[in-house]
Amino acid sequence: MDFDAVYYEPQILNYELGMFLKTKYEALPWIEIDSHNRIPELCNLDNKSFPKLKQHLVLGIRKTHKYTENHKISDWLVPYTSSGCRAMCLYCYLVCNYNKCSYLRLFVNREEMLNKLLKFDAKAPSAQTFEIGSNSDLVLENKITNNLTWTIEKFAKEGRGKLTFPTKFDMVEPLLGLNHKGKTIFRMSVNPDEIIRKVEFGTSMLSERIKALNDMADAKYPVGMLIAPVILLPNWKILYSELIQQLSEQLSDKVKTTGFIEIILMTYSFVQNAINTEAFPNTTQIFDRELMTGRGRGKYCYKEDSRKEAEVFLQEILGKKLPLMKIIYIS
Repeated sequence: MDFDAVYYEPQILNYELGMFLKTKYEALPWIEIDSHNRIPELCNLDNKSFPKLKQHLVLGIRKTHKYTENHKISDWLVPYTSSGCRAMCLYCYLVCNYNKCSYLRLFVNREEMLNKLLKFDAKAPSAQTFEIGSNSDLVLENKITNNLTWTIEKFAKEGRGKLTFPTKFDMVEPLLGLNHKGKTIFRMSVNPDEIIRKVEFGTSMLSERIKALNDMADAKYPVGMLIAPVILLPNWKILYSELIQQLSEQLSDKVKTTGFIEIILMTYSFVQNAINTEAFPNTTQIFDRELMTGRGRGKYCYKEDSRKEAEVFLQEILGKKLPLMKIIYIS
């Protein structure tokens, strides 16, 4: 994975992972920063610079370790070893939090983070499930740090509950031979090929994602699939019909009989719209003023009648094509 520069907090060199990355990327310019949270020379760039910013690698120490209750596939959302991403999906919710500075940030104090998680897990009144991939894509990150491989193996030995993470990438080969003991739930995000090509820039293609999901199920991981985010383009019924048909043909029997489904309709914001308008002026327009309505300050979601139509349509076609895959929730 190519980067053009590394911005780093000097304290990262006190950690084993920090030194590993220093050696790995020693040929790049290394630019010292005070904090990974705010780098003035990057924050002050205009929105057109968004793709260029994605070429930077930022290294720091995660200081915030607050867990957030979750009531979907996991019990807790856990800040973990990275935030931001190299991909440039036009709807990326991380842009809402980080604006144009949603570049990839890696945190080298992984031992501190996992040890806290293990202690929390041990003290909980019952086994808990921890979402460790809500701020980044850990399969992508693993290509740089091997953090996901390290985490799965260590949690399998010492953890009581389960870990889970979603991905849009197919680089799962390093995970297939791990002794995970069924304690890691793998979830693949899917969308129609046309949306992946035109909206999810820099991610794996649909056929590659399906193969990765099949491979992870064969490796005895519990698996699930996110149809997310559902984007109501003018031809959305055709696109999602084709997607579900392809899934029914290419998913393995194991995935189709043991996997689950999550469905998430797209939300959008004025921040994303501003960046997309300036950085990607000729791309597919995913903000539809007729179908969407305000949802809090500066955010938009599909109107209730549009949402309901999409929910009913997807439930009906999934019931026919993938009848054994339980839909956990629609949001």
